[in-house]
Amino acid sequence: MGHADGPGAGLRTVDEHLVAVLAELSPLPPLRQPLLDALDLASAEDVVAPLALPRFDNSAMDGYAVQTRDVVSAADDTPVKLPVIGEIGAGQASGAVRELPAGTAAKIMTGAPLPPGADAVVPYEWTDRGAREVWIARAPEHGAHVRYAGEDVGEGDLLVEAGTALGPRQLGLLASVGRASVLVRPRPRVVIVSTGSELRAPGTPLEAGRDDDAIYDGNSYLLAAAARRAGAVPYRVGLVPDRPEAFLTALEDQLGRAEMVVTSGGISMGDYDVVKEALAPGGDVWFGGLAMQPGKPQGFGLLPVGRLPADADTPDADTRRRVPFFALPGNPVSSYISFEMFVRPALRRLMGLSPESRPVVRARLTHGVRSPHGRRQFLRGVVSRGRDGTTVTEVEPVGGSGSHLVGDLAASDALIVVPEDVTELEAGAQVTIVLLDGDGR
Repeated sequence: MGHADGPGAGLRTVDEHLVAVLAELSPLPPLRQPLLDALDLASAEDVVAPLALPRFDNSAMDGYAVQTRDVVSAADDTPVKLPVIGEIGAGQASGAVRELPAGTAAKIMTGAPLPPGADAVVPYEWTDRGAREVWIARAPEHGAHVRYAGEDVGEGDLLVEAGTALGPRQLGLLASVGRASVLVRPRPRVVIVSTGSELRAPGTPLEAGRDDDAIYDGNSYLLAAAARRAGAVPYRVGLVPDRPEAFLTALEDQLGRAEMVVTSGGISMGDYDVVKEALAPGGDVWFGGLAMQPGKPQGFGLLPVGRLPADADTPDADTRRRVPFFALPGNPVSSYISFEMFVRPALRRLMGLSPESRPVVRARLTHGVRSPHGRRQFLRGVVSRGRDGTTVTEVEPVGGSGSHLVGDLAASDALIVVPEDVTELEAGAQVTIVLLDGDGR
Protein backbone atom coordinates (compact mmCIF):
# COMPACT_ATOMS: atom_id res chain seq x y z
CA MET A 1 0.00 0.00 0.00
CA GLY A 2 1.17 3.57 -0.64
CA HIS A 3 4.16 4.54 -2.78
CA ALA A 4 7.38 2.63 -3.10
CA ASP A 5 9.48 5.72 -2.52
CA GLY A 6 9.20 9.47 -2.27
CA PRO A 7 7.09 11.57 0.12
CA GLY A 8 4.24 9.05 0.09
CA ALA A 9 6.37 5.99 0.86
CA GLY A 10 4.72 3.64 3.35
CA LEU A 11 1.53 5.67 3.52
CA ARG A 12 -2.00 4.53 2.81
CA THR A 13 -3.76 6.38 0.06
CA VAL A 14 -7.01 8.18 0.76
CA ASP A 15 -8.92 5.60 -1.26
CA GLU A 16 -7.26 2.66 0.48
CA HIS A 17 -8.14 4.04 3.89
CA LEU A 18 -11.76 4.66 2.96
CA VAL A 19 -12.07 1.11 1.62
CA ALA A 20 -10.51 -0.27 4.83
CA VAL A 21 -12.94 1.73 6.96
CA LEU A 22 -16.10 0.83 5.07
CA ALA A 23 -15.13 -2.85 4.91
CA GLU A 24 -15.58 -3.00 8.70
CA LEU A 25 -19.04 -1.42 8.78
CA SER A 26 -22.59 -2.57 8.13
CA PRO A 27 -25.91 -0.72 8.42
CA LEU A 28 -27.34 -0.51 11.92
CA PRO A 29 -30.21 -2.88 12.83
CA PRO A 30 -33.56 -1.40 11.78
CA LEU A 31 -36.09 0.20 14.10
CA ARG A 32 -39.74 1.05 13.54
CA GLN A 33 -40.28 4.80 13.79
CA PRO A 34 -43.28 7.15 13.55
CA LEU A 35 -43.31 8.87 10.18
CA LEU A 36 -41.98 12.28 11.25
CA ASP A 37 -39.16 10.67 13.22
CA ALA A 38 -38.15 8.82 10.04
CA LEU A 39 -37.42 12.03 8.09
CA ASP A 40 -34.10 11.75 6.18
CA LEU A 41 -33.56 8.16 7.33
CA ALA A 42 -33.27 5.17 5.00
CA SER A 43 -36.20 2.81 4.76
CA ALA A 44 -35.26 -0.70 5.85
CA GLU A 45 -38.25 -2.27 4.12
CA ASP A 46 -40.04 -2.31 0.81
CA VAL A 47 -43.37 -0.59 1.37
CA VAL A 48 -46.23 -1.82 -0.83
CA ALA A 49 -49.50 0.07 -1.20
CA PRO A 50 -52.25 -1.64 0.85
CA LEU A 51 -54.89 0.29 -1.08
CA ALA A 52 -55.31 2.30 -4.26
CA LEU A 53 -54.99 6.07 -4.57
CA PRO A 54 -57.50 7.50 -5.10
CA ARG A 55 -59.58 4.86 -3.33
CA PHE A 56 -62.68 5.76 -5.37
CA ASP A 57 -63.66 7.85 -8.38
CA ASN A 58 -63.98 11.45 -7.18
CA SER A 59 -64.37 14.99 -8.37
CA ALA A 60 -61.34 17.15 -9.13
CA MET A 61 -63.41 20.38 -9.02
CA ASP A 62 -66.37 21.99 -7.32
CA GLY A 63 -69.24 21.70 -9.81
CA TYR A 64 -71.93 19.32 -11.04
CA ALA A 65 -71.73 15.60 -11.77
CA VAL A 66 -73.43 14.82 -15.09
CA GLN A 67 -73.76 12.29 -17.86
CA THR A 68 -71.94 13.79 -20.84
CA ARG A 69 -74.63 12.66 -23.32
CA ASP A 70 -77.09 14.94 -21.52
CA VAL A 71 -74.99 18.09 -22.04
CA VAL A 72 -73.24 17.40 -25.35
CA SER A 73 -75.04 20.32 -27.02
CA ALA A 74 -74.34 22.86 -24.24
CA ALA A 75 -72.90 26.18 -25.42
CA ASP A 76 -72.96 29.84 -24.37
CA ASP A 77 -75.82 30.63 -26.72
CA THR A 78 -77.62 27.31 -26.19
CA PRO A 79 -77.19 26.29 -22.53
CA VAL A 80 -78.67 23.05 -21.27
CA LYS A 81 -80.91 23.01 -18.18
CA LEU A 82 -80.87 20.02 -15.82
CA PRO A 83 -82.66 19.42 -12.52
CA VAL A 84 -80.31 19.16 -9.51
CA ILE A 85 -81.22 16.06 -7.48
CA GLY A 86 -78.85 16.52 -4.54
CA GLU A 87 -75.48 17.58 -3.26
CA ILE A 88 -72.42 15.40 -2.60
CA GLY A 89 -69.73 16.63 -0.17
CA ALA A 90 -66.30 15.19 0.56
CA GLY A 91 -66.36 12.71 3.43
CA GLN A 92 -69.82 11.34 2.68
CA ALA A 93 -69.13 7.65 2.74
CA SER A 94 -72.05 6.52 0.60
CA GLY A 95 -72.84 9.88 -0.96
CA ALA A 96 -76.04 11.87 -0.71
CA VAL A 97 -76.78 10.72 -4.28
CA ARG A 98 -76.52 6.97 -4.62
CA GLU A 99 -76.96 7.01 -8.40
CA LEU A 100 -77.30 9.74 -11.03
CA PRO A 101 -80.25 9.10 -13.36
CA ALA A 102 -80.08 10.25 -16.98
CA GLY A 103 -81.13 13.82 -17.55
CA THR A 104 -80.14 15.04 -14.07
CA ALA A 105 -77.19 16.69 -12.33
CA ALA A 106 -75.83 16.56 -8.79
CA LYS A 107 -73.86 19.32 -7.11
CA ILE A 108 -70.47 17.89 -6.09
CA MET A 109 -67.51 19.18 -4.10
CA THR A 110 -63.80 18.58 -4.77
CA GLY A 111 -62.79 15.16 -3.48
CA ALA A 112 -66.35 13.89 -3.13
CA PRO A 113 -67.18 10.47 -4.59
CA LEU A 114 -68.57 10.48 -8.12
CA PRO A 115 -72.02 8.86 -8.08
CA PRO A 116 -72.64 5.81 -10.28
CA GLY A 117 -74.01 6.88 -13.65
CA ALA A 118 -72.01 10.15 -13.80
CA ASP A 119 -69.05 10.27 -16.17
CA ALA A 120 -67.90 13.91 -15.95
CA VAL A 121 -67.93 17.01 -13.75
CA VAL A 122 -68.96 20.44 -15.02
CA PRO A 123 -67.04 23.17 -13.09
CA TYR A 124 -69.04 25.93 -11.42
CA GLU A 125 -67.49 28.42 -13.87
CA TRP A 126 -69.43 26.81 -16.76
CA THR A 127 -72.79 27.13 -15.01
CA ASP A 128 -75.14 29.57 -13.30
CA ARG A 129 -74.52 27.65 -9.99
CA GLY A 130 -78.22 26.87 -9.63
CA ALA A 131 -79.49 24.99 -6.58
CA ARG A 132 -82.72 23.30 -7.78
CA GLU A 133 -81.86 23.40 -11.46
CA VAL A 134 -78.68 24.38 -13.26
CA TRP A 135 -77.94 25.98 -16.63
CA ILE A 136 -74.80 24.50 -18.22
CA ALA A 137 -73.08 26.58 -20.93
CA ARG A 138 -70.18 24.29 -21.92
CA ALA A 139 -70.04 20.58 -22.72
CA PRO A 140 -67.39 18.59 -20.81
CA GLU A 141 -65.55 15.69 -22.39
CA HIS A 142 -66.09 12.18 -21.04
CA GLY A 143 -64.06 11.86 -17.82
CA ALA A 144 -63.48 15.60 -17.48
CA HIS A 145 -62.47 16.67 -13.96
CA VAL A 146 -62.74 13.13 -12.62
CA ARG A 147 -60.00 11.44 -10.60
CA TYR A 148 -60.36 7.71 -11.21
CA ALA A 149 -59.67 5.11 -8.53
CA GLY A 150 -56.07 3.83 -8.69
CA GLU A 151 -54.90 6.29 -11.35
CA ASP A 152 -52.18 7.56 -8.95
CA VAL A 153 -51.24 4.41 -7.04
CA GLY A 154 -52.54 0.91 -7.57
CA GLU A 155 -53.08 -1.54 -4.74
CA GLY A 156 -49.90 -3.62 -4.46
CA ASP A 157 -47.65 -1.01 -6.09
CA LEU A 158 -44.14 -0.60 -4.64
CA LEU A 159 -44.17 2.82 -2.98
CA VAL A 160 -40.78 2.92 -1.27
CA GLU A 161 -37.86 0.62 -1.93
CA ALA A 162 -35.58 -0.42 0.93
CA GLY A 163 -32.63 1.97 1.08
CA THR A 164 -34.65 4.99 -0.04
CA ALA A 165 -33.98 8.17 1.94
CA LEU A 166 -37.36 9.23 3.30
CA GLY A 167 -38.06 12.88 2.55
CA PRO A 168 -41.29 14.85 2.98
CA ARG A 169 -42.75 13.54 -0.28
CA GLN A 170 -42.15 9.89 0.58
CA LEU A 171 -43.53 10.33 4.10
CA GLY A 172 -46.60 12.09 2.72
CA LEU A 173 -47.17 9.17 0.37
CA LEU A 174 -46.90 6.62 3.19
CA ALA A 175 -49.35 8.58 5.32
CA SER A 176 -51.74 8.78 2.35
CA VAL A 177 -51.99 4.98 2.20
CA GLY A 178 -52.54 4.71 5.96
CA ARG A 179 -49.04 3.98 7.21
CA ALA A 180 -48.27 5.59 10.59
CA SER A 181 -44.75 4.16 10.96
CA VAL A 182 -41.96 2.68 8.88
CA LEU A 183 -38.95 0.44 9.47
CA VAL A 184 -35.75 2.51 9.11
CA ARG A 185 -32.04 2.50 9.85
CA PRO A 186 -31.66 4.69 12.95
CA ARG A 187 -29.48 7.75 13.49
CA PRO A 188 -26.08 6.69 14.89
CA ARG A 189 -25.15 8.08 18.30
CA VAL A 190 -21.70 9.62 17.89
CA VAL A 191 -19.51 10.50 20.86
CA ILE A 192 -17.11 13.38 20.13
CA VAL A 193 -13.98 13.70 22.30
CA SER A 194 -11.40 16.50 22.14
CA THR A 195 -8.07 15.74 23.83
CA GLY A 196 -5.48 18.20 25.06
CA SER A 197 -4.56 19.76 28.37
CA GLU A 198 -4.31 23.12 26.61
CA LEU A 199 -7.99 23.17 25.65
CA ARG A 200 -10.56 25.41 27.31
CA ALA A 201 -14.33 25.45 26.90
CA PRO A 202 -15.77 28.34 24.84
CA GLY A 203 -17.21 30.96 27.15
CA THR A 204 -14.54 30.36 29.80
CA PRO A 205 -12.34 33.43 30.51
CA LEU A 206 -8.63 32.88 29.90
CA GLU A 207 -6.60 33.76 32.98
CA ALA A 208 -3.31 35.64 32.57
CA GLY A 209 -0.35 33.56 33.68
CA ARG A 210 -2.37 30.36 33.94
CA ASP A 211 -3.84 30.13 30.45
CA ASP A 212 -1.12 31.85 28.41
CA ASP A 213 -0.78 28.81 26.13
CA ALA A 214 -4.44 27.76 26.26
CA ILE A 215 -6.75 27.57 23.24
CA TYR A 216 -10.49 27.25 22.96
CA ASP A 217 -11.92 23.91 21.93
CA GLY A 218 -13.42 24.46 18.51
CA ASN A 219 -12.95 20.91 17.23
CA SER A 220 -15.64 19.23 19.31
CA TYR A 221 -18.19 21.79 18.11
CA LEU A 222 -16.96 21.49 14.51
CA LEU A 223 -17.19 17.70 14.54
CA ALA A 224 -20.44 17.52 16.50
CA ALA A 225 -22.08 19.94 14.07
CA ALA A 226 -20.73 17.97 11.10
CA ALA A 227 -22.07 14.74 12.61
CA ARG A 228 -25.49 16.29 13.18
CA ARG A 229 -25.52 17.67 9.62
CA ALA A 230 -24.74 14.14 8.40
CA GLY A 231 -27.83 12.84 10.22
CA ALA A 232 -26.25 11.45 13.40
CA VAL A 233 -26.98 12.26 17.05
CA PRO A 234 -23.77 13.77 18.48
CA TYR A 235 -22.70 13.79 22.14
CA ARG A 236 -19.86 16.13 23.07
CA VAL A 237 -17.70 14.86 25.93
CA GLY A 238 -15.97 17.25 28.32
CA LEU A 239 -12.37 18.13 27.58
CA VAL A 240 -9.94 15.27 28.24
CA PRO A 241 -6.41 16.07 29.47
CA ASP A 242 -3.24 14.51 28.06
CA ARG A 243 -3.23 11.55 30.46
CA PRO A 244 -3.86 8.03 29.06
CA GLU A 245 -5.76 6.87 32.15
CA ALA A 246 -8.09 9.89 32.00
CA PHE A 247 -8.71 9.30 28.29
CA LEU A 248 -9.45 5.59 28.78
CA THR A 249 -11.84 6.33 31.64
CA ALA A 250 -13.76 8.85 29.55
CA LEU A 251 -13.83 6.47 26.59
CA GLU A 252 -15.04 3.49 28.60
CA ASP A 253 -17.81 5.61 30.11
CA GLN A 254 -19.09 6.55 26.66
CA LEU A 255 -18.75 3.35 24.62
CA GLY A 256 -21.92 1.82 25.99
CA ARG A 257 -24.18 4.44 24.42
CA ALA A 258 -22.23 5.01 21.21
CA GLU A 259 -22.54 3.63 17.70
CA MET A 260 -19.37 5.57 16.84
CA VAL A 261 -16.63 7.47 18.66
CA VAL A 262 -14.62 10.29 17.07
CA THR A 263 -11.61 11.90 18.75
CA SER A 264 -9.43 14.79 17.64
CA GLY A 265 -5.79 15.21 18.58
CA GLY A 266 -3.29 12.97 20.28
CA ILE A 267 -2.27 10.74 17.35
CA SER A 268 0.92 12.29 15.91
CA MET A 269 4.53 11.65 16.97
CA GLY A 270 4.76 13.91 20.03
CA ASP A 271 5.37 13.10 23.68
CA TYR A 272 1.75 13.79 24.65
CA ASP A 273 -0.16 11.91 21.98
CA VAL A 274 -2.58 10.45 24.48
CA VAL A 275 -4.94 8.64 22.10
CA LYS A 276 -2.21 6.62 20.45
CA GLU A 277 -0.47 5.96 23.78
CA ALA A 278 -3.70 4.69 25.35
CA LEU A 279 -5.04 2.53 22.53
CA ALA A 280 -2.12 1.34 20.41
CA PRO A 281 -1.06 -1.39 22.89
CA GLY A 282 -4.44 -3.11 22.60
CA GLY A 283 -4.15 -3.60 18.85
CA ASP A 284 -7.81 -2.71 18.27
CA VAL A 285 -6.95 0.54 16.47
CA TRP A 286 -4.73 1.04 13.44
CA PHE A 287 -2.59 4.16 13.65
CA GLY A 288 -0.65 5.38 10.65
CA GLY A 289 -0.14 7.96 7.97
CA LEU A 290 -2.13 8.74 4.87
CA ALA A 291 -0.82 10.23 1.65
CA MET A 292 -2.97 13.32 2.04
CA GLN A 293 -2.57 16.95 3.05
CA PRO A 294 -3.90 18.04 5.44
CA GLY A 295 -4.78 15.00 7.53
CA LYS A 296 -1.77 12.70 7.35
CA PRO A 297 -2.02 11.11 10.85
CA GLN A 298 -5.09 8.90 11.25
CA GLY A 299 -6.42 6.12 13.40
CA PHE A 300 -9.31 3.71 12.92
CA GLY A 301 -10.53 0.55 14.57
CA LEU A 302 -13.36 -1.26 16.33
CA LEU A 303 -13.34 -0.85 20.11
CA PRO A 304 -14.99 -3.50 22.32
CA VAL A 305 -17.53 -2.25 24.83
CA GLY A 306 -15.94 -2.86 28.21
CA ARG A 307 -12.53 -2.40 29.73
CA LEU A 308 -9.86 -1.06 27.37
CA PRO A 309 -7.52 -2.07 25.88
CA ALA A 310 -9.28 -5.32 25.02
CA ASP A 311 -7.82 -8.46 26.54
CA ALA A 312 -7.72 -11.24 23.97
CA ASP A 313 -7.69 -13.84 26.76
CA THR A 314 -11.02 -12.67 28.17
CA PRO A 315 -13.61 -15.46 27.61
CA ASP A 316 -16.13 -13.16 25.95
CA ALA A 317 -13.57 -11.07 24.03
CA ASP A 318 -14.85 -12.24 20.65
CA THR A 319 -18.53 -11.62 21.44
CA ARG A 320 -18.37 -8.10 22.87
CA ARG A 321 -20.10 -5.39 20.87
CA ARG A 322 -17.56 -3.33 18.96
CA VAL A 323 -17.87 0.36 18.18
CA PRO A 324 -16.24 2.09 15.19
CA PHE A 325 -13.54 4.46 16.43
CA PHE A 326 -12.01 7.31 14.44
CA ALA A 327 -8.91 9.12 15.70
CA LEU A 328 -8.59 12.35 13.73
CA PRO A 329 -5.78 14.92 13.74
CA GLY A 330 -6.00 17.83 16.17
CA ASN A 331 -5.61 20.71 13.74
CA PRO A 332 -9.14 21.91 12.86
CA VAL A 333 -8.81 21.85 9.06
CA SER A 334 -7.19 18.40 9.16
CA SER A 335 -9.90 17.18 11.51
CA TYR A 336 -12.76 18.51 9.39
CA ILE A 337 -11.40 17.25 6.07
CA SER A 338 -10.76 13.84 7.65
CA PHE A 339 -14.37 13.83 8.86
CA GLU A 340 -15.63 14.59 5.36
CA MET A 341 -13.45 11.98 3.68
CA PHE A 342 -13.90 9.10 6.14
CA VAL A 343 -16.33 9.67 9.02
CA ARG A 344 -19.23 11.03 6.98
CA PRO A 345 -19.18 8.07 4.53
CA ALA A 346 -19.00 5.74 7.53
CA LEU A 347 -22.04 7.37 9.12
CA ARG A 348 -23.97 7.04 5.88
CA ARG A 349 -22.96 3.36 5.69
CA LEU A 350 -24.35 2.84 9.21
CA MET A 351 -27.55 4.65 8.18
CA GLY A 352 -27.91 2.65 4.96
CA LEU A 353 -27.80 5.82 2.85
CA SER A 354 -26.21 6.21 -0.57
CA PRO A 355 -24.19 7.69 -2.08
CA GLU A 356 -21.85 7.45 0.88
CA SER A 357 -19.32 10.08 -0.23
CA ARG A 358 -20.09 13.65 -1.18
CA PRO A 359 -20.68 14.50 -4.85
CA VAL A 360 -17.76 15.76 -6.93
CA VAL A 361 -17.89 18.03 -9.97
CA ARG A 362 -15.39 19.61 -12.35
CA ALA A 363 -14.72 23.34 -12.41
CA ARG A 364 -12.21 25.85 -13.74
CA LEU A 365 -9.50 26.96 -11.31
CA THR A 366 -9.32 30.76 -11.01
CA HIS A 367 -5.76 30.86 -9.61
CA GLY A 368 -2.75 28.59 -9.88
CA VAL A 369 -1.83 26.30 -6.95
CA ARG A 370 1.09 24.11 -5.87
CA SER A 371 0.97 20.76 -4.15
CA PRO A 372 3.54 18.32 -2.68
CA HIS A 373 4.34 15.25 -4.75
CA GLY A 374 2.92 12.00 -3.43
CA ARG A 375 0.10 13.59 -1.40
CA ARG A 376 -3.52 14.16 -2.35
CA GLN A 377 -4.08 17.73 -1.30
CA PHE A 378 -7.44 19.17 -0.32
CA LEU A 379 -7.48 22.94 -0.71
CA ARG A 380 -10.35 25.09 0.47
CA GLY A 381 -12.29 26.87 -2.25
CA VAL A 382 -15.30 29.02 -3.05
CA VAL A 383 -17.37 28.06 -6.09
CA SER A 384 -19.05 30.28 -8.66
CA ARG A 385 -22.16 29.11 -10.48
CA GLY A 386 -23.58 29.74 -13.93
CA ARG A 387 -26.64 31.75 -14.84
CA ASP A 388 -28.92 28.88 -13.83
CA GLY A 389 -27.69 29.28 -10.25
CA THR A 390 -26.85 25.59 -9.90
CA THR A 391 -24.11 24.59 -12.36
CA VAL A 392 -20.65 25.06 -10.84
CA THR A 393 -18.35 26.84 -13.30
CA GLU A 394 -15.33 28.09 -11.34
CA VAL A 395 -13.60 27.56 -8.02
CA GLU A 396 -11.35 30.07 -6.29
CA PRO A 397 -8.75 28.84 -3.76
CA VAL A 398 -9.23 30.33 -0.28
CA GLY A 399 -6.21 31.01 1.91
CA GLY A 400 -3.19 28.76 2.19
CA SER A 401 -2.63 25.07 2.78
CA GLY A 402 -2.06 25.30 6.54
CA SER A 403 -4.09 22.89 8.65
CA HIS A 404 -4.74 25.55 11.31
CA LEU A 405 -6.49 28.09 9.06
CA VAL A 406 -10.01 27.68 10.41
CA GLY A 407 -11.05 31.14 9.20
CA ASP A 408 -10.41 30.09 5.60
CA LEU A 409 -12.26 26.85 6.23
CA ALA A 410 -15.34 28.75 7.39
CA ALA A 411 -15.23 30.91 4.25
CA SER A 412 -15.10 27.94 1.88
CA ASP A 413 -17.88 25.83 0.41
CA ALA A 414 -15.83 23.26 -1.51
CA LEU A 415 -12.60 21.27 -1.42
CA ILE A 416 -10.26 21.43 -4.40
CA VAL A 417 -8.71 18.00 -4.96
CA VAL A 418 -5.12 17.97 -6.25
CA PRO A 419 -4.06 14.40 -7.17
CA GLU A 420 -0.97 12.75 -5.70
CA ASP A 421 1.04 12.94 -8.93
CA VAL A 422 0.30 16.64 -9.59
CA THR A 423 2.57 19.30 -8.10
CA GLU A 424 1.28 22.39 -9.87
CA LEU A 425 -1.93 23.56 -11.52
CA GLU A 426 -2.23 26.76 -13.51
CA ALA A 427 -5.15 29.15 -13.54
CA GLY A 428 -7.79 27.88 -15.95
CA ALA A 429 -7.09 24.20 -15.27
CA GLN A 430 -10.06 21.90 -14.83
CA VAL A 431 -10.08 20.42 -11.33
CA THR A 432 -12.20 18.05 -9.30
CA ILE A 433 -13.98 19.65 -6.37
CA VAL A 434 -15.95 18.20 -3.46
CA LEU A 435 -19.09 20.23 -2.71
CA LEU A 436 -19.51 20.77 1.03
CA ASP A 437 -22.85 22.56 1.25
CA GLY A 438 -26.33 21.35 0.42
CA ASP A 439 -27.68 17.92 1.40
CA GLY A 440 -24.92 16.12 -0.47
CA ARG A 441 -27.29 13.36 -1.68
